[in-house]
Amino acid sequence: MAIQDSHLIPATASIREAFAKLNLLSGGNMTLFVVNNLSEKVLVGSLTDGDLRRAIISEATLDIPVDRICHHDCIRISGSVGRYDTIVNARNRGIYLLPVVDPADGHILDLLDLKNLKAELPLDAVLMAGGKGERLRPLTLDTPKPLLSVGDKAIIDYNIDELFANGIDHIFVTVNYLKESIIAHFADPRFDNRVKCVAEPKRLGTMGSLALVEGLKEDNLIVMNSDLLTSLNFEKMYLQHSSSGAALTMGVIPYSVSIPFAIISTEGRKIKGLTEKPTYNYFANAGVYMMRRDIVDRIPKGEYLDAPDLIDLLISDGELVEYFPIEGIWIDIGSPDDYRYANELMKLKGLSH
Repeated sequence: MAIQDSHLIPATASIREAFAKLNLLSGGNMTLFVVNNLSEKVLVGSLTDGDLRRAIISEATLDIPVDRICHHDCIRISGSVGRYDTIVNARNRGIYLLPVVDPADGHILDLLDLKNLKAELPLDAVLMAGGKGERLRPLTLDTPKPLLSVGDKAIIDYNIDELFANGIDHIFVTVNYLKESIIAHFADPRFDNRVKCVAEPKRLGTMGSLALVEGLKEDNLIVMNSDLLTSLNFEKMYLQHSSSGAALTMGVIPYSVSIPFAIISTEGRKIKGLTEKPTYNYFANAGVYMMRRDIVDRIPKGEYLDAPDLIDLLISDGELVEYFPIEGIWIDIGSPDDYRYANELMKLKGLSH
């Protein structure tokens, strides 16, 4: 959230003034941050309604300055190191408004509203949006599939908004078919320059276009198809991926195959047994991948490369490749029936964790 003076109070302000300021926050996040002054905004400490009440019970007068009763060692984010762990620690302690300070001089750069921010994951993101969506024609003759509306917004925007909600705001979208429409879509001010489109000169496959992406910042990235609707828990997937040391973690969905006949097991021409109408359960690729950033360096520029080819390469190189089961909603909008189902689902309940 943007820094708002409604949550800031100068160190010289009195307890009486702090009560008045907190009263204006009633119904919202009842936390104040004490700063040296409202122009420099150097963090001094945090202050809550409970702190003020305890001060009064301890016979403090209403006129003493708040810097005498605030928490000078309040939890804060300073720099990028340990940012994710700090947020997890804050949530565990029931803290839902967290200051981000400049490590050089301690002035407040931002306030993170952890009630609306699901996580702050140290990931870049690449969304694949170059496909033609041929099975959805005529809908995709003039509109690229990622921009088709589901409910009240474009398919791709569900994924963008979910990435934003997980603190991932360094996002690349690879485009090809009807690319001008997608580029224009992300020129909208609401995306605040957090989404950059990367144009493919030709079809490069699921992973081939990654070689075109420049400016990745984090040690890991998430790569996903842009035409998915999913309630994937990005934080759980990240925790598994980062703790396992995997080069790549693939999101998967359960998939069952039922055979309406009796299946025989054989030895030569001899029948050893029959299984009546068996069902076989598998995990299928869901089109979502987390990977180390250095994997991108292995992808040759300008060459076609699909995900299975890259995964086979990693496995043959002795790298660890894992899977992460997706729970809840997962829809690959590849056909008119999928598109109708997605719209019906949004009418009923939308995406939620």
